[in-house]
Amino acid sequence: MKAIDVLLELLNRVGACQGKAVFVNDEELLQWPKAATKAMKSQKLIVRAKPASSAVCKECERNCVMPVHSLSATTGKTSSFIVCDKRSDVNRVLIPAERLSQWRCNADLVCRFISTSLDLRQSVKKADDDGRWEIGVVSGDKRSQMLCLEVTHELILIAGNSKVPLAEFIEFHDGAYALDDAQIRRLVDSATTADNRYTPSNARIEVRKLDTQAKYKQWQDAYRKLKREKPGMSDVWCSQQIAKMDIAQGSDAETIRKHMKR
Repeated sequence: MKAIDVLLELLNRVGACQGKAVFVNDEELLQWPKAATKAMKSQKLIVRAKPASSAVCKECERNCVMPVHSLSATTGKTSSFIVCDKRSDVNRVLIPAERLSQWRCNADLVCRFISTSLDLRQSVKKADDDGRWEIGVVSGDKRSQMLCLEVTHELILIAGNSKVPLAEFIEFHDGAYALDDAQIRRLVDSATTADNRYTPSNARIEVRKLDTQAKYKQWQDAYRKLKREKPGMSDVWCSQQIAKMDIAQGSDAETIRKHMKR
């Protein structure tokens, strides 16, 4: 199995679970290429999870899933086992530690990987009702679009009305996983329609400009009033007083000082 195949298999599991966490134990990791395991851990595609509380009993062909019991020995080591209640000739079945130690992957970690690979400022929003996770705004040669991950049995990247399976963008080279950013830009540019939630219109841009200008005008009026009332006080003091007012709208004193005299 190649390193690229390992990640694609893991992504398929996440898609099949609708983006919920899937778990991989150390026993399975030992079967994967070392380069793949090292990259997944360092790039946080998988993160350490709590030890499994149940395990498959391999004592017979039934392969029952049973709760795990653990006891600490005087040597400091922990012994884990399951108690078989299906057969009279089987009692305790020891479970190796590597079958309980596990790692987790979910849609959130996949989104963070995509965001880091493309050097994006990741969106903080979680999945919407359509199973889409916002990742961040990507700029192509023609336009900018919000890049989303759709999690519905398969992981799909979406920009506008363009959809392509995430697997088609995955690469592995120089010991690390990455996305083909050139293909991502083509995905963004191929969209014939944009999501109005993420593509600002000229009208919205103009409204924001007017709102900003009105805010600066309030600061300037407040500054002139303070100078009339306290002519001996410094501009820094004036900006600090304005920062305490509602008209500051969350801006700090230094930002106010830069705009209150214009």
